[in-house]
Amino acid sequence: MAELYRHEKIISLLAERPFLSVTELTDETGVSAATIRRDIDKLEKAGFGQRVHGGIASERLHAARRAVPLPFMENRDIAVDAKRAIARSAAGLVRDGTAIIVHGGSTCFHFGVAVANRNLRIFTHSMPLAAYLAEFGQCQLTMGGGDLHREPGIIYDRFSDERAFYASQFFAGALGINREGLLESNPLLVQLTREMAAYANETIVLVDSRKFSERPSTLSLPFTQIRRLVTDDGLSDANARMLEEEGIQYIIAEQKGDATP
Repeated sequence: MAELYRHEKIISLLAERPFLSVTELTDETGVSAATIRRDIDKLEKAGFGQRVHGGIASERLHAARRAVPLPFMENRDIAVDAKRAIARSAAGLVRDGTAIIVHGGSTCFHFGVAVANRNLRIFTHSMPLAAYLAEFGQCQLTMGGGDLHREPGIIYDRFSDERAFYASQFFAGALGINREGLLESNPLLVQLTREMAAYANETIVLVDSRKFSERPSTLSLPFTQIRRLVTDDGLSDANARMLEEEGIQYIIAEQKGDATP
């Protein structure tokens, strides 16, 4: 495939997907990885994308990522009362003896802590949560494999096949929420969210009310694939109406302001 046509194809694919790996692009174009890396360099210089580890991300996504948020270890300790309240409420939705998937992110971490000693099989890609469960939990723990991505703190291989694992519930977080669904800026989290939702019978979203004002660039999961949402009592009336209009069952977790770890 000639260079001009390759570049047009890559640009077209970036309009549909926030991240394209070198391997994916070699499959799509039939050229070598070295050629694809040169193409990525040229497209970046022309302003059509941003070179990232392992491939290319859309420039729109990269711009949003620069505005993103704090590292996990800092974010974990923000709005702690709200996150713990959400975790307690979400724990009540879990049946003992079942298998669940717990996403990365700070609210999901607090949820994992809340169910750590339950009779459950927990599957997670979250390195911080896995470390906590290994040391303090009594549940059965299964980890996703792959490379370590220190931010957002996940262990993940985009090309692994984990369909052998199936869960009754997937507890997912998000960087932002709008009328379409869950929003993210990290391409790995976008891909991971979509994959994990396909491995569970239902998706339950855990987000504190601040996330309704955040607007990352990429839709990671539409509301059509979400059954329920748990948030805190800071949810505005307007956002509550939005959830109702989109057909999402939601639970308001009341904050107790306790300091229980």
